Formats: sequence, structure tokens, C-alpha cells
Amino acid sequence: MTTGATLTAVGRPLTRVDGPAKVTGSGRYSAEYTLPGTVYAALVGARTACGRITDIDTRAAENADGVLAVLTHRNLPKIAGPPHLLPSLAGHAAPGESFFPMQDEAVHYFGQPVAMVIADSYERAQFAARQVHAHYERSASTTTLDEGRDQAYEPEAIFAGFLPARSVRGDVAAGFQAATQRLEATYHFAANHHNPIEPSATTAVWDGDRLTLYDATQGIVASQNTVAALLGVPPSKVRVHAPFVGGGFGCKAMIWPHVTLAAMAARHVRRPVKLALTREQMFTSCGHREEQEQHLEIGATDDGRLTALRHHKLSLTSPFDDWAEPSLSIASQAYACPNYEGVYRLVRSNTMTPTFTRGPGETTGMYALECLMDELAYRIGVDPVQLRLRNHAEADPNTGHPWSSDGAHECYRRGAARFDWQSRNPEPRSRRDGNWLIGTGMATAGYPVFFPMQPQRARARLYADGSAVVQCGTQEFGTGSATAMTQVAADGLGVSLENVRFEYGDTDLPNVAATVGSAGAGMISAAVHTAATTLRDQLIEQAIADPDSPLHQADPAAVVVHAGRMELRDRPASGESYRDLMQRHFMTDMDALGSWSPPPPNVPYGLATFGAQFAEVAVDPELGIVRVRRMVGAFAPGRILNARTAHSQAMGGMLWGIGQALLEGTVVDPRDGRWANASLGEYLVPVNADAPDVAIEFVEVTDTVVNPLGVKGLGEVGMVGAAAAIANAVFHATGYRARELPIRIEHLL
Repeated sequence: MTTGATLTAVGRPLTRVDGPAKVTGSGRYSAEYTLPGTVYAALVGARTACGRITDIDTRAAENADGVLAVLTHRNLPKIAGPPHLLPSLAGHAAPGESFFPMQDEAVHYFGQPVAMVIADSYERAQFAARQVHAHYERSASTTTLDEGRDQAYEPEAIFAGFLPARSVRGDVAAGFQAATQRLEATYHFAANHHNPIEPSATTAVWDGDRLTLYDATQGIVASQNTVAALLGVPPSKVRVHAPFVGGGFGCKAMIWPHVTLAAMAARHVRRPVKLALTREQMFTSCGHREEQEQHLEIGATDDGRLTALRHHKLSLTSPFDDWAEPSLSIASQAYACPNYEGVYRLVRSNTMTPTFTRGPGETTGMYALECLMDELAYRIGVDPVQLRLRNHAEADPNTGHPWSSDGAHECYRRGAARFDWQSRNPEPRSRRDGNWLIGTGMATAGYPVFFPMQPQRARARLYADGSAVVQCGTQEFGTGSATAMTQVAADGLGVSLENVRFEYGDTDLPNVAATVGSAGAGMISAAVHTAATTLRDQLIEQAIADPDSPLHQADPAAVVVHAGRMELRDRPASGESYRDLMQRHFMTDMDALGSWSPPPPNVPYGLATFGAQFAEVAVDPELGIVRVRRMVGAFAPGRILNARTAHSQAMGGMLWGIGQALLEGTVVDPRDGRWANASLGEYLVPVNADAPDVAIEFVEVTDTVVNPLGVKGLGEVGMVGAAAAIANAVFHATGYRARELPIRIEHLL
């Protein structure tokens, strides 16, 4: 059997194969599927943070024009069993929270669904929803860290039970005793919301006992299994379509109650039901990055070598789940510090369960660590880049295992060179441009490499005319996966790009896990590559066994395939095309199912993607305005599948870093637990006018551990370190250390 493929398509900056469908409008999103007889559902959210419903008046809504039904806790069927919060990386059932609404009169958070109206038009459903009037017996609530600080507790595990809440290595007390430099700081982070351009939506239709969902999801299999479990039906009776998803960033990774509610509504009225969340409901229905506080202490020698690191996090979770994003994960691995203590503490509050938000945990944890590392560099008079190089962990400090691949040193070098870091004057407030104070800063980027928990599958089929179809039950939500997988399939089969079509977005296709945690590119490419090369090898074997083939009795390892032609590596004239072989054997097509099993959890390697971020800012000292003028990011994500889409992913993450540093923060009104700025008019995100010049450098490192093509993932790491680089640049410009995000105008005045 041949063992590898010649990669000629992979890595090229191929334009998106789904581009024409998106720009012409022929590509349909979940809310755009209008089936015959479709009716519309609208949710009614609770208007208090905590309490119980004493009465709910639905008469006006039921009598409104076009209304088919109003469902509340009094008449909605009970779910089959309580949802169990599972990591969506598993690809199995992944409810967003271990709570399902409208099962009783209890209210746990503002916006919790308490009623659902179904009507014959979207406008009528929304109007009738406003006619539902609930009355509450209100209870005392906790909605901010300060309100619940004295009730904080240390859970056994966080992140849906995926990670322990406490991690220790070495002797932290001894490490601080050995230190000649000691710094500590507390950082506060406002809650963040995802705000993809497409609000979440689900269209549900029953055909007898079979359910079809058109769902805006990052995991069609997770949607399938979650809804099946909550409804008490076999997963085989549920089919999910998601050919186009308008962004996710984590809010569509877990499966939130509205998806199952749409299915319940469709079953109740026996018609297709479309449920599309409003923009305001996106702030109360799909999770968020939790409000949090991190306290760090660093011990170091006079030359800046770390001797101890204590990193504690306090954050808000829901009344029913021990959720915290893993802010201490990559921060515990980035540097060779022998003594470490990381602890998560939680406050139960009246909010829905938080969830993955782009760069979940690493963006906040590395912000805190990288700002304090910058302080250490200034205190001891060492260049910030040199301080990072001096402390970079050459092996995973948690296990001692070597990295599967590294590249950090080259990221620092190339990023600094591209940014012209060496020309800076390190003295704060030393550079001006007219009235603007100019500052530069940098930070380390890093993100763990995650593996799914089960085999990933894809199917490849080759037709006698030389065309190929490769199928995989994944979804495309703007990352460019359909394009990259077309390239992987073409190289695996040894055919030209124009002869390959990649099919996805349907649970009837071979299944893969949800695309979260930057795991999508690695796991999907592994399945596609395995399917394609398995089919290629079967065709080579058939040619070798065929007395009429020029390759008869050849060594399989000596056969290569190029442009659909099998030939001997050292004698290219000896060979034949797939088409000739298949036509000679009267074959119309041939297919193969590829299954890739990820490495075991105890693989003896450290698994992470590293990078370096650089930023230049201009600050108006009289107005407190910050403008990011330019950014440079250098990353080592393993093999690049598509240079164009990879560049877009890295750039998008870095621009998100501007939002994290300067703009994004959701504010809660503690009187009723309402998000006070639940709109794109008041929740600020970067726009084109905020976007600076962004330069991207890729350091391709060879990784033989993570998957067949050595793909480590890129979706998250571009954001990690960006906000810290900006904050460190603000310090260089002004002398102000930002310990609260976002950095606001009033902080700088």
C-alpha cells in the first residue's frame, strides 16, 4: 500500500468553492428554508433574574390573528430526561446547559424562555409574543461578581467537566522564596457575547416519526444527538442539515434549548416551524464569555527567569452548571516555570450557562499573564521579546513531554523582524506623532491542540469519467473548510481540483465531531485524507492485479498518481489513468469509507500551537481615544491547508483582539439581571474603520503526531495575545497599565 500523497493542491491560496453561492444568494441558511406550510415560532423571555411564575396570561396572544398555539410550562410536553452537559468536542449530545426551560414555573435568569407563540407569519408571531404577560414572585438574585464574591466555591471540575479545577506542579511557596523579583496583579474582564452575523435559527419539520432540522450549528451530529436525547427518539430518526452557517465563534457549538423547542413546536402544530432568535435574544439564549477576575503572582530571578507562578480565576457560572472557560490552560504551559498553582473558583449566579467564545479561556488567561510578563520585563530592564525567549518551555512543563512541534522561537524572530521591533525606544511616552502618543507592545500567543473522542469518517467516490465526490458530515461556517477539504481530497486521490466536489452539511453523510476548539481542520482533513488515499490505494491494487494494466505486478510503493493517472515513480511512461482502468472493468464508480482515529489522551507529547503578536497604537492623551495603527502576528499552526483562508482566520482573530482590548463588554443591570446593551448598537465590535494594517507570518512546522497531514488548527490562536499586545502598547504610549477590559476612555483620562 502507498503511504502518502503528493501535496500539490494543499497550501495553495484557492478561492472559496462556496463563494459564488454566497455572493449570488443561492446558498441558503437555516432561516431561509421555507417549506410548504411553514409557520413561525417566537419565544417569550422572562423579565426577571430569579423567581417563579405565579401567572401567565396567554389569552390575548391566543386570540391574535394567525396564532396557532401558545406553549408554556403548563402545556409543553416534558423532555425525555434532564440534559447532561457534555463537551461538544465529543461530538455526541451537547446541550448548552443542564437545564431545559418551560418545564416548571421556576425562573433562573433574565430572558429564559417562558412561552412560545406559533403563528402563520413571523410578524404575527412576534406581535403575539408581546401579548403574553407573565407575573412573577421575585427572589433575590446574584448577577455580578461583587454580589456573589463571598459565596465563591472551588468545584471539582470546570469546562463541562473536561478539566480539573485545581492544577499544581512543583512547590510554589519554595519558588517564591527563591525569587528576587515578585509581581502580582488582579485583572477584571467584562462579559462578552459572540454576535455572529447570522442569529441562531432552526427550521423543524416532522414526517411521521422522522424529524428534519435545518439548524445553524457548528456540530450537526451534536444537534442530532442532543435533540434526539431530549425528545426521547433514536438519533436515526433525526436528520440535520447545515450547508451554510453565518458564523459561530462558539455560540453555535453547544445545542441550546431553542433547537429542541422548534422541534416540539412543529410536532405540536403538525406543520414545519421556523424559529429565528432576535438579535436581543442572542444575548440570552446562546451562552457568553463569563464576567471574570484573575489574580496572578509571578516570582522570577533578576535576569527574568520564572521561579513561581500562581494563577487564580474567579468567575460567574449558572445556577446549575460548573462552567468556566479554561483561562489557565495555555498560560500554565507557555513558559518553563517549575512551580505553578492554578485554581478556578466559581460564583453561582442568575445567568445562563456560559460557553465557548473564540479563544475560550486562552484569550483572557494569556492577557493577564502577558501583561504581567511585560511589567516584569520593564522592571528588570529586559526586552519583552527576549524575556519570552528566555522563558519559553522547550517541553510541556506540566508533563515533561516534548512538544509534538513547536516553532515559537521562529515566531518571535519573524514577527519582531516584520514589525521592526528592534527600532523601538522602550521608554514609555517617548514617541509622538503630533498630539498622539505612540506605543508598541507584544505578547505570546498559544492554543492547545484538541482531539475528538471518537473516530472521524469521510467517504470518497470516483466516477469513470474521472470526477470525484468526497462526503463528510461537517458544516461550513465561514472558516473555509469546504475549500480546504476539496484541496485535501484532490491531493489524496491524485486528481485535479476541478474534478473534485466536496459535499457536507448533512448528518446522513459520514459523521465527524463538532468543529470547535480549532480541531475542525485537523480532524476533518484526517478523515478526508484517509478516505481519499484508501480509495486511491484500492485502485492502484486493482491495476497491479490486472494482467492488462501497464502496472501489472508493480510494487505499490513505487506507484504515484498525478492528474488521475497512476504511474511508476521512476518510469512515468509506464502507467494508466483511473478512467482507463475503470472503463476496462466496466465500472461506473468506486468508493471507500475512510476512518481516522485520533491519538489517545495519554499521547507522550505536549500539544499546542504557538505564536507571537505585535501591535502599535496611537493614544490621544486629552480625549483618551486609542487607535490601533498596525498589527503583526506570527503563528506556527502546522501544515497550512489553504493560504488564503488561513490568512483570513488569523486576521479575523487579531481583529477580534481589538474588540476584546478596547470595545467589547456586556453590562448587566443588577436590578433585574438584564443585559443593558443587548444590541449591535450598544455592544461595540470592531468595524472597518477600526481595522489597522495587519500582517501575518506563518511558520510551518512538521508535526507527525496530531494527524496525517500535521494540521494543528488556526481558528483560535489568532485572537490569543492580540489584546495583551495592544494593552502593552497602550502602556508604552501612556504609562498606564490596563487591569480591566475593555480599556475605556475614562481609564486613560
